[in-house]
Amino acid sequence: MKSWILYGASGFTGRLIARAAVARGMRPVLAGRDGTKIEPLAAELGCDSRVFPLQAAETAGQLDGMAAVLHCAGPFRATAAPMMEACLAAGVHYLDITGEIDVIESAAQRHERARDAGIALLPAVGMDVVPSDCLAARLSAAVPRAVTLELAFAGMLSVSHGTAATIWENAGQGGRIRRDGRIVRVEVAWRVQEIPFYRGPQLAMTIPWGDVASAYHTTGIPNIEVYAAMPPGPLKVLRAFRWLAPLAGWTPVQAAGRWWIDRRVRGPKEDELQQGRTEFWGRATDAAGHAVEATLETPNGYALTVETSLAVLQQVLDDRIAAGFSTPASALGGEFIETIPDVVFRWRRDSSP
Repeated sequence: MKSWILYGASGFTGRLIARAAVARGMRPVLAGRDGTKIEPLAAELGCDSRVFPLQAAETAGQLDGMAAVLHCAGPFRATAAPMMEACLAAGVHYLDITGEIDVIESAAQRHERARDAGIALLPAVGMDVVPSDCLAARLSAAVPRAVTLELAFAGMLSVSHGTAATIWENAGQGGRIRRDGRIVRVEVAWRVQEIPFYRGPQLAMTIPWGDVASAYHTTGIPNIEVYAAMPPGPLKVLRAFRWLAPLAGWTPVQAAGRWWIDRRVRGPKEDELQQGRTEFWGRATDAAGHAVEATLETPNGYALTVETSLAVLQQVLDDRIAAGFSTPASALGGEFIETIPDVVFRWRRDSSP
């Protein structure tokens, strides 16, 4: 079996992935920046460990003998670039579980270098964005000349420390959509609509989700919006005070938010992980107004990230993914998500191709 590194193994999601990998007979090298967290986990799971900071030149040496890195240490806005550069230098495949637009775009910009190095660059192999990316691919195939793509999800659990830190770090940037092929900034909760999820309609607002980047590379559709479901009360408050969003980018406010997250955010509890479900909806529309809709139901986001990240990693280790940048669906096809346990895909009634 080829060797691979799980970097950020001591974080909330990293631990879930590490335990699942070992339970399946895999033996990842567990790595991170803090030896006091990594080494006890490695000893518990019977895995080798490596402790090193993310500095591209030094990190490349730490990847010696590895076939791939599954990078789980966020916020990826700060950590992805040095790890990608290290993988390019060492000739090691790169995967991560980001949902950040800029990280996906930066990976796309490294496509030719990755192809020349003979490695795969595969960001966003978790809940962000495997299910929605596969949904986008299915919709695009059903509407080959689509000009608009809308995606939405509902059923998020309590967030982990790393996810909360990433959301807070990006809070001051507002929202983003893709318009005429370009990523543009919009207000927080710029647009609200009722989404017809399979289990019932819910109000949802636009958010700057990774699909604004990835779905474009998968489908080529020039106009993309991503929505997250939110109860009417909090949504109304958020829209009323969205003018305050730029304050979240100020250094003192950022520091205060990180202090609060460090002390208060612990992630979903076990009962949430066992019971939660996530719903997805998508619609592709062409210039003539012809539209096709579909839905997905999956395990909760953290459980799904474990399943999809390890499944995509296995494809990489088996040399089934071409060198260069790719999105999950462009590498594995829109049907890939249905190979994951407990996932249900449905065309919307009166909307199937």
